[in-house]
Amino acid sequence: MGRFGRWGAALALVATLAGCGDGGDTATGSMASGGGANSPSGTAESACSLRNRKNWVSAQMNEWYLFPETLPASLDPSPYATVSDYIDALTATARAQRKDRYFTYITSIREEDAYYNSGADAGFGFRLTTDATQSKLLIAESFESGVALAAGIDRGTEIRGIGTTASDIRSIQAIVSADPNNGISDALGPDTAGTTRYFTVADPSGAVRTVPLTKATYTLQPVSPNYGTQIITDNGQRYGYINLRTFISTADPQLRAAFATFKQQGITQVVVDFRYNGGGAVSIADLFNNLLGGGRQTSEVLSYVTFRPSKSAENETTFFAPQPESIIPSRVAFIGTGGTASASEGVINRALPYLGRNMALIGANTYGKPVGQIARDNAQCDDRLRVIAFAIQNANRQGDYYNGLAGTVPNSCRAGDDLTRRMGDPQEASTRAALDFLQGKSCTPISAGASGQSAGDGPRKLVQPLRPSAAQRDVPGLF
Repeated sequence: MGRFGRWGAALALVATLAGCGDGGDTATGSMASGGGANSPSGTAESACSLRNRKNWVSAQMNEWYLFPETLPASLDPSPYATVSDYIDALTATARAQRKDRYFTYITSIREEDAYYNSGADAGFGFRLTTDATQSKLLIAESFESGVALAAGIDRGTEIRGIGTTASDIRSIQAIVSADPNNGISDALGPDTAGTTRYFTVADPSGAVRTVPLTKATYTLQPVSPNYGTQIITDNGQRYGYINLRTFISTADPQLRAAFATFKQQGITQVVVDFRYNGGGAVSIADLFNNLLGGGRQTSEVLSYVTFRPSKSAENETTFFAPQPESIIPSRVAFIGTGGTASASEGVINRALPYLGRNMALIGANTYGKPVGQIARDNAQCDDRLRVIAFAIQNANRQGDYYNGLAGTVPNSCRAGDDLTRRMGDPQEASTRAALDFLQGKSCTPISAGASGQSAGDGPRKLVQPLRPSAAQRDVPGLF
């Protein structure tokens, strides 16, 4: 799987091109789909007309889409106002079958490259979660270099109102009532540096205040320097704790450092916290499994990647490659929620054949994405098409977890996401349940259909715009 740059991956055979934007469809970057008749021709302006961009997408889908039998025999692109709307129509059948829940999409090359290479993003630097009625908007976490944390807004803070000035703040209930689908994300404004919003917030202490925040560029640390790596002593035993927010390249040295500490400390039981991790780079997922694979041989299968029959030459088998920092785990507790998707689910699924009943899923059911995307780039238009092109299976050929991993992992323990405590606190609900599993205590299993993110505050979900950015897809709830 080394050739596939992301769990929504970039093929090594993909050449470089460029892209334009229309309406909600923006892109900026360089990779291109080599491809003769499929490539735009003429001037950049004509090549990047809305119709030509749609035609290019259609050609890529017909060549690479993992579920070709679900594509329309013909679909007139004319009625669709944006490229994204056209993709929605092309993938409607696969979405109805839960095989492609908005996993195929158009994005910006420059925007995506900036995020995956360095974690760079522009925003307030917090992650938002809401209850089922969207009446209670809470901070799930704030990131270290973001403006929100600098203003004292962190995990557990409630946002009660949002406005463009201090005098036009609207309550969350009013915002959601006017637009239940995208009201909150629209109220937060565009993801551009310099955008200012005023917030009425209630701190965990109960104090209510009005705070202006201005979006700025910041760098997201994939492993929090504050709580992302810990050695937890509980009930006379020591456990490793690692919280990975997203699978981007800068996670490599942070994960190696964490597992080097675990190895030096003789840690064999680990809590892996993926509760908000929406995925990312295959290379980092491979590294994570290998850091948990100290006892594995290089002849043992880590995963299988399978394309559609017409692209079977691209199929690949990945084998374990233990690293100097790798540990030999005896038991592992993986914390997940409905926000746990793609590469994070893949790490869990690929551990199953080797850990079996010595591992568990803690929290809630995961999202359900056992497939990966390739990147097809139309660089002169700055379009990157992320198209579902391959399925991923573990060494036992398990991989059809479209309804989440709760029905696949043999052990699971239902637990809430306790926003009153930081993640990794031994008394935080999911961390506590993970430690209890490692200590052999009984628990209530997760229902295969339970993908909510809190057992104690009603079903809760991370806030996501209708057209998320590259960063928001892999860091759900990010603004």
